[in-house]
Amino acid sequence: MSANGPSTLNPAQMEAVNYLRGPCLVLAGAGSGKTRVITHKIARLLQEGLRPKQIAAITFTNKAAREMRERAQSLVGPRAAKDLAISTFHSLGVRMLREDGTKLGLKEQFSILDADDVLGVLRDAGSCTDNKIARQWQWTISLWKNQGINSSTAPSVAKDDNELVAAKVMRLYEERLAAYQAVDFDDLISLPLKLLQTNDEARAKWQDQFGHVLVDEYQDTNAVQYELLKALVDHPDERKRGLFTAVGDDDQSIYGWRGATIENLKRLPEEFPSLKVIPLEQNYRSTSAILRAANEVIGLNPKLFPKKLWSDLGEGEPVRVAECDGEEHEAERAVTRIQALRAQDPRIKFADFAILYRANHQARIFEQKLRMAQIPYKVSGGQSFFDKAEIKDLCAWLRLLVNQDDDPAFLRAVTTPKRGIGHQTLGALGEFSAQWKMSMYEALFAQSLSAKLSAKAIGSLHEFGRYVNDLEYKARHTVGGEDAKKLLIEWLKDIDYEKHLFEHEDSEKVAQARWSNVLDFVDWVAKRCGGQILQEGGTFETEKKSVLEVAQSISVILSLAERDEDQDQVVLTTLHASKGLEWPHVILAGVNEGLLPFKADEEQMTPERLQEERRLMYVGITRAQRSLVVSTLRRRKKGRETIAGIPSRFIAEMKLHEAAGREDPKDRLKRLRAELAAKSAAAPPPVA
Repeated sequence: MSANGPSTLNPAQMEAVNYLRGPCLVLAGAGSGKTRVITHKIARLLQEGLRPKQIAAITFTNKAAREMRERAQSLVGPRAAKDLAISTFHSLGVRMLREDGTKLGLKEQFSILDADDVLGVLRDAGSCTDNKIARQWQWTISLWKNQGINSSTAPSVAKDDNELVAAKVMRLYEERLAAYQAVDFDDLISLPLKLLQTNDEARAKWQDQFGHVLVDEYQDTNAVQYELLKALVDHPDERKRGLFTAVGDDDQSIYGWRGATIENLKRLPEEFPSLKVIPLEQNYRSTSAILRAANEVIGLNPKLFPKKLWSDLGEGEPVRVAECDGEEHEAERAVTRIQALRAQDPRIKFADFAILYRANHQARIFEQKLRMAQIPYKVSGGQSFFDKAEIKDLCAWLRLLVNQDDDPAFLRAVTTPKRGIGHQTLGALGEFSAQWKMSMYEALFAQSLSAKLSAKAIGSLHEFGRYVNDLEYKARHTVGGEDAKKLLIEWLKDIDYEKHLFEHEDSEKVAQARWSNVLDFVDWVAKRCGGQILQEGGTFETEKKSVLEVAQSISVILSLAERDEDQDQVVLTTLHASKGLEWPHVILAGVNEGLLPFKADEEQMTPERLQEERRLMYVGITRAQRSLVVSTLRRRKKGRETIAGIPSRFIAEMKLHEAAGREDPKDRLKRLRAELAAKSAAAPPPVA
């Protein structure tokens, strides 16, 4: 919701806040103030006598959860806000499993594997050396888990031979996770659901824990998340059953490709007949011209619940379509528009602009043209240096040196690179560590482990443990940049990491790029071991640190390095990543058939797929506050070819021709002069 939203609640918002008698669905149209409704409803529930810890507010990102807590704090005060159960679905799942996972056979400090860890376990489970195949297994298994499908039911739903193989790998993968006392990201939803479905004591505890559950972005829930919500609110006491508020918008359901299902919206009135449905239709973000285009597009989709956005912010600029010769011309026009609007009004910042596109590859040409014009920008959602697999490998080793109870770090370090310690050995070690309530690293030195493992397996584990202890000692006593670099290079040689990279990449060029990243990481750590501190008087004093001290501060350094929200930069991002955000001026790029709606060669565009693509267009349009330009290409690149560009059907669906000619001729002349002046100012000076 815009900062310019209402100081008081409108009638529909007030109705949503005050409805406490049973299940409630708030249909929150784009920019209609849904976060405001949720936080005010939290305050209302507290007034009704619920304690803060009895209110659960669930959303999808940590950022959204932080914003919700901050907004709630301004209403109910820091003490009450601190005890509210505001979290993501996955954070709630972690909490439930940390408290009651032992009822499912998990130890209290079970490991949570990230995507790269999962890929390694899958490769091992399927005896696979091809990352592409393993990633396909990973994607398929994740989708199955989000639909409530496990390894016993996967063979019956497999669509082809590839999925039958994935089902077999899934069974081996689940066995390994159980043995390692580890869970993956999807398990953080499916296992809490299993806990509530199979354990009466846990179900009663968690149903009594929450007196009211609020779910944000409800349209993005998958089948398992819906079942988890249902299990939490299915209280045996009729007076306490179904006390939840789901806040969502069927018109913004755009994540079907990752398991979200709009069917969850259809199921609510069927499974909760007393459901109260309250639409929020007043938009506080966009002008009438922008909302009219959005309503025209989305109006062609079948409606679960009818609603139509409106605004009292005035007509505003007409939505414009920019016909461009190709990608380069499109990027140049975007740059010119940014320069022209800033020339007209110096108060307009670079951060007021967003360029949105369907696919990541579309960003490259915009980056080039923005750099040439010396316009600062950031590509939102791009991969961070520290998200690269090779850097995460090395960080896992350093994390283990700092905290030897870090089981995920142990699992990654002991298997990357491989050192003759197989999954059966690690499985037995995981079972032993769970039995005796200790970390896997601590367990490998236990004398009684010999009852579970062969002398050879224990010898391999001890060799690894001794190496980690020796490396920890060296890291603790190695101080200063030059010595740190020597130690790190020596470590990489000891574990044969360069060889590991080249053996696991089909492309030597890719392997070399990854090794280059590793060397950059070594330099990064070494510089921090020999960092300089600015003293009073302007002099520098070298503050030497040990490798272990730098390792201890890595997570803090990364979190500080990533705080770039306040920088004045044009944002480049995909339409999927733009949901929930807003900008005064938006350029929607590459609105062509084949791109938006997206359609691969020979792919069948089903009605359901087209409807989701139309919702994606609707999301793009409704990100704009004051102005929207939709650009389409007469010619576009497809691989190495250039093909004729066909304007997207969504452009015609906006019915902009009905508003054509509304721009005053004087305003048009003024705008064209400003664009020309901006382009001239950006041109390089003539060579003398």
